[in-house]
Amino acid sequence: MTTDIVDVDDLTAPEVADVLDLAADLKSAQQAGNGRRPLADQTLAMIFEKPSTRTRVSFETGMTQLGGHAIFLGPDDIHLGHGEPIKDTARAVARYADFIMARVFDHSDVVELAEYATVPVINGLTDDAHPCQTLADLLTIRERFDGFDVDVAWVGDGNNVCQSFVVGSAMTDIDLTVATPDGYGIDDHVHERAADLGNAPAETTDPDAAIAEADIVYTDVWVSMGQEDKREQKLADFEGFQLTADRVGDRPVMHCLPAHRGEEITDEVLESDNAVVWDQAENRLHAQKGLLAWLAE
Repeated sequence: MTTDIVDVDDLTAPEVADVLDLAADLKSAQQAGNGRRPLADQTLAMIFEKPSTRTRVSFETGMTQLGGHAIFLGPDDIHLGHGEPIKDTARAVARYADFIMARVFDHSDVVELAEYATVPVINGLTDDAHPCQTLADLLTIRERFDGFDVDVAWVGDGNNVCQSFVVGSAMTDIDLTVATPDGYGIDDHVHERAADLGNAPAETTDPDAAIAEADIVYTDVWVSMGQEDKREQKLADFEGFQLTADRVGDRPVMHCLPAHRGEEITDEVLESDNAVVWDQAENRLHAQKGLLAWLAE
């Protein structure tokens, strides 16, 4: 049966562990010059409504390293849901490619692609979720702490990255506290999914309280792509939530990138030895290779 990764809990907790184990093995082999090519002659179709440096480069490079090929389909190449119905795009592209990755605005578009495609569909980001980032985050935390016995503070917007990370944290038993301004917390259904998995996050509006007991601090932009019209209001609402050197101390700091330096995080913190953001960025490549190879097994 085709497996689609629309959000991280489309995997079970043991399957997340298997994907991370495979990612770590592929990373080690690649770094040792013994890269494996389990996806020889296979193709990943990459559908982009939203541009991205990390998503495109990591998926395309990953497919090359695994022996396969990636095709970029940007907004000028494909008109998802406009030039033809999404279900028709899904069924046609699935006749050519072995996998489909979609980075789009509307979460329901990925859901529909997955419903009609006969090959695995991977969510490369929607306005609701970012499972590939969460897999990279979990790989980074596991490398840094030799497991998941760790307290993480999320400080900022309860956005798509946060919501997938909430679910991924619950699946790996990470203790997570989410600190957001009033009105910017995670969706109730995300909290419920985490609770059903056995480890719902604590929620607060006090960033310093969240950070006090944390081993790692994680943030993301306050104004996401497509929210530019809300910029001034959000900057005002998030006053007091910036990660500064004094606030984070010597704790490792995560950010999925791109960062708006001087808004959610200072340049000093991003350029410090505490920043593990470049490990996160690199691990997008390895986590996605692990996911693709696992889907092909």
